[in-house]
Amino acid sequence: QVQLVESGGGLVQAGGSLRLSCAASGRTFSRYYTMGWFRQAPGKEREFVAAINWSGGTTYYADSVKGRFTISRDNAKNTVYLQMNSLKPEDTAVHYCAASRISNIVGRTTTEYHYWGQGTQVTVSS
Repeated sequence: QVQLVESGGGLVQAGGSLRLSCAASGRTFSRYYTMGWFRQAPGKEREFVAAINWSGGTTYYADSVKGRFTISRDNAKNTVYLQMNSLKPEDTAVHYCAASRISNIVGRTTTEYHYWGQGTQVTVSS
């Protein structure tokens, strides 16, 4: 199986930055997996934030975070990162890491992913 563990969440003021990390492990985890970040605010559906293909050469972002967030990965460490800058109160949510067994997908929908982390809370105060 595959385990995903997120870290790096916390409380930050608007305009601040946070860097989330997602460490992947497990016998069946592969560097060829597509990785993604999603988030879910109270009372709302889980929404796409960003995705990255296996090599890191292709990335996708939700319009709401484009230009502010950067997704990256270090395959040697089996870790994916989400650098979040210029944070806004509307970014407040539990942020989840996800992995798909399919190498090259756009990865904007939850149904494309097979494994999920437990989530890390990001709170942005105004």
